[in-house]
Amino acid sequence: MLKKAVNYVQNVRNEMSKVTWPTRPVLIESTGITLLLSVILAIFIFTADYIISRFINLII
Repeated sequence: MLKKAVNYVQNVRNEMSKVTWPTRPVLIESTGITLLLSVILAIFIFTADYIISRFINLII
């Protein structure tokens, strides 16, 4: 069992060394895009929910 765990950690370290990590500017840009799209999606969902709830209240 211990041998499997050690082998697993070695494999993970080997694979992590192959990863191409983003540079700081790329990471900041990607984070900004993600935050912007999250805000846009939140506004869309809020608006859709508001319109649907108003429509349902008119029916009831």
